[in-house]
Amino acid sequence: MKLVRLMHDGAPRWGLLDGNDILAIDGDPYSPDDQKARGGWLTTLDRAQLLAPAAPGKLLAVGRNYIKHIEEMAARAGANPLLPPRPDHPTFFLKPNSAIIGPNTPIVYPVQQTSRVEHEAELGLVIGRRAKRVSEADAMDIVAGYLCGNDVSARDLRDDGQWMRGKGFDTFAPLGPYLVTGIDASDLRIQARVNGVVKQDSRTSDLLFKLPQLISFISQAMTLEPGDVIITGTPSGVSEIHPGDVVEIEIEDIGVLRNPVVAG
Repeated sequence: MKLVRLMHDGAPRWGLLDGNDILAIDGDPYSPDDQKARGGWLTTLDRAQLLAPAAPGKLLAVGRNYIKHIEEMAARAGANPLLPPRPDHPTFFLKPNSAIIGPNTPIVYPVQQTSRVEHEAELGLVIGRRAKRVSEADAMDIVAGYLCGNDVSARDLRDDGQWMRGKGFDTFAPLGPYLVTGIDASDLRIQARVNGVVKQDSRTSDLLFKLPQLISFISQAMTLEPGDVIITGTPSGVSEIHPGDVVEIEIEDIGVLRNPVVAG
């Protein structure tokens, strides 16, 4: 099942994608599929103004979760004794909700603050019910569905000693195009393309810390709420983007998240 969030009659609305048609969904979009009541016809996909298919209370991003990406970042930065070559537990941080945008909305390159902005293709998962200290065995039971994410990063802003500013600019968290339910996301192809050229190409099975580990680990520290989003790390191949580019993140069985880049 593919769910969309769109502007309809001046307000955000959830819908179900049925071919090219979008049907209304009544009730909780994060509920199990068999509890979703279909409403009337809203519009067609080609006419819809799609929003990010989640409205999270918090957006959590996982760093250093593909070995080849860890190696490429180490090669750029040189040896850092504070960052072991293979982490023994997940590293995560928060991106502000003001960074979230949906499909086709421009990524704004803050030209006065940075001179190196990069894409990061990521599998995102959306939490379906409230959970605290969930076990790895039960972790997947609280997942409502999956989406494509792009952890856009101003890579030259390292002087803060942490990632929040460089990854927290407005528009630096594209999510979409759909919230897809009922799939196994443990081994899906994930790609990033810039102007049609493939830059990242990997599989979610290459994640260092798998989805149940991530969910359980994060939930030991903070309560996860319905609608919260976890983007799970990026593979190797991250590259610069510039105003005028078009970035596409594609994940097998989910779809293509497309965003142009503009100067701002």
